[in-house]
Amino acid sequence: MESDGLFPLVDPGGARVAPAGPVEVAGFAAPGADAPLPVRMRPAALDELVGQEHLLAPGAPLRQLVTGNSPMSVILWGPPGSGKTTIAHLVAGATGRRFVAMSALSAGVKDVRAVIDTARRGRRSGGPPTVLFIDEVHRFSKTQQDSLLAAVEDRTVTLLAATTENPYFSVISPLLSRCVLLTLQPLDDAAVRGLLRRAVTDERGLGGAVTLADDAEDHLVRLAGGDVRRALTALEAAAGSAAAQGDDKIDLATAERAVDVAAVRYDRDGDAHYDVTSAFIKSMRGSDVDAALHWLARMLVAGEDARFIARRIVIFASEDIGMADPTALSVATAAAHAVEFVGLPEAQLNLAQAVIHMATAPKSNSATAAIGAAMADVRAGRGGPVPPGLRDAHYAGSRGLGHGRGYRYPHDDQRGVVTQQYVPDDLTGVDYYRPTGHGAERAVAARLPVLRGIVRGAPAPTGAGRADSATGAGAGRADSATGAGRADSATGAGRTDPASGNGRSEPARGNGTVADDDNDTASAGGNHQ
Repeated sequence: MESDGLFPLVDPGGARVAPAGPVEVAGFAAPGADAPLPVRMRPAALDELVGQEHLLAPGAPLRQLVTGNSPMSVILWGPPGSGKTTIAHLVAGATGRRFVAMSALSAGVKDVRAVIDTARRGRRSGGPPTVLFIDEVHRFSKTQQDSLLAAVEDRTVTLLAATTENPYFSVISPLLSRCVLLTLQPLDDAAVRGLLRRAVTDERGLGGAVTLADDAEDHLVRLAGGDVRRALTALEAAAGSAAAQGDDKIDLATAERAVDVAAVRYDRDGDAHYDVTSAFIKSMRGSDVDAALHWLARMLVAGEDARFIARRIVIFASEDIGMADPTALSVATAAAHAVEFVGLPEAQLNLAQAVIHMATAPKSNSATAAIGAAMADVRAGRGGPVPPGLRDAHYAGSRGLGHGRGYRYPHDDQRGVVTQQYVPDDLTGVDYYRPTGHGAERAVAARLPVLRGIVRGAPAPTGAGRADSATGAGAGRADSATGAGRADSATGAGRTDPASGNGRSEPARGNGTVADDDNDTASAGGNHQ
């Protein structure tokens, strides 16, 4: 179960009062004096929930759920430490309802059905309605989620489910359609800082036994990464370390020792964030794998959101590598999925593998330049109507309008390519994509002139890659015009570089030829053309 920040209790009249002791909450055990700091510091009222203002407007579903004014079922989706379990505690504390809490990690269909049967009997006898809280609902199988459908549909139970996974992928559609989806956001630095300060002074927290230095506070906020549970856990550890030393102040050194992470100058909203991110991207682009790993480590140690790092790698795979190594995008997206599926700290291995692949892969920005040029033409107003032969001819009457007339089906030609106009009239002959001779793109560079020649009904340029068929099968033979399939004397691709040793000197393997391109791409042995 997660935990979140807490403010003092509020009595029915709205005045803040100090708690007399542990407060029993229906469905949850009351926190003891030795309970973890995040557990002791949970909010006691909805208005004290921090960081989710977009869900707290008067009449909002979350407010209605907590106050008991609406029996609607709700799925709470958000990262750890954003308030999901806190909301469950607030719902449990509301009067007039029976509250049952379970975790998908340990509960099964039998447990769910038992709760539903009890709720149904209670409903028939005029008893209070039942709220069923399921933590980590994404861990329920399809069958387990199916067992909830009828009870949620007829409101035998009001479902309150919490998940850190995207419910559009982890929750079955029938259940999702029966619930209101509320998305919780990670807490911002100001919210985490406020909760840390509250925990230092609140009687349920540290009760003013220690003070927290500004730089130590900054360090804990950075490490939290929007997860207040992480921040409060680190604060408790630092307070224990200070007490063991007979000190009543938590300084930066104490905070570092307590969480075993050095303070790194890195403000996720400041210049350092953008500078480090820029250095990270430029190091991968420059094929300096060691520098790229350093900047990756800087971001991870400083508490940067791993999803942000993964997104930058996915963008980089197409922006700076593209067709020179088409597998780079698959590696990047797999790493991004691993971040969501596995999470930190283990996902740092997936990110590191992806960064190594990106840095050592051959580079090409041809995809970036191609879409940029195409969009520039569109914005400039170039591009007429869709050619008649390409228009949709599937609906009644389309043939009478001339749609599809004259269209040639490429698969009817043994070459798989036919002469045909695919662009508007004012864009005929325009080349957006200009492949490089780097990595796997060498073969594309040799094949493309042949394809364009057939499609446009013009002969391929002299010296274009020799092809065994019109589609360019076998393209990549030595090309005097483009250099496709040959070692690049300008970059040293396919040769041993006396200065750096990049490339290979294995004539028997034909390094630098298209036939060996897969080996170069897979191993990325310094082939940065």
